Amino acid sequence: MPKWGYSTTPTNPDITVKASAREARVSPKHATEVCKTIKGMKLQQAKTYLQQVITKEQPVPIRRHKKKIPHRKGIQKAYAGRYPVKATQKILQVLENAEANAEYKGLDTERLKIIYASAHPGMKIERYIPRAFGRSTPRFKTLCHIELILEQIEEK
Repeated sequence: MPKWGYSTTPTNPDITVKASAREARVSPKHATEVCKTIKGMKLQQAKTYLQQVITKEQPVPIRRHKKKIPHRKGIQKAYAGRYPVKATQKILQVLENAEANAEYKGLDTERLKIIYASAHPGMKIERYIPRAFGRSTPRFKTLCHIELILEQIEEK
């Protein structure tokens, strides 16, 4: 059984909370793009944005590997976009877990900001489809690790 750790450590653990999902069955490409988009947002802003992506009101800008991806209305600073619903639902679950961790820790959830959001490819599920003449075609599914770190910011 592997032991999981985080990619980074927060500078002040008293005002930060962490949450992660390991071996999630979502696309690492879509999860990475959603994480890049929500990094730097406040908690409530990120939750409403993710809800809008799930209902297909707001697209997620695709910044890498975007050659044949079409334009979507409402994208800022990018020309290609998509609505990755499955990855967005999983990231929203992790975000709600981080919010619950913050409430348990006694932090103010209105002042939480996402300081670290990342998605990394996990293990591959290897499957093969039998074909004619004794051959087979591989169907591999790459799993994904999602990590979020939120920090309580000071009031101005």
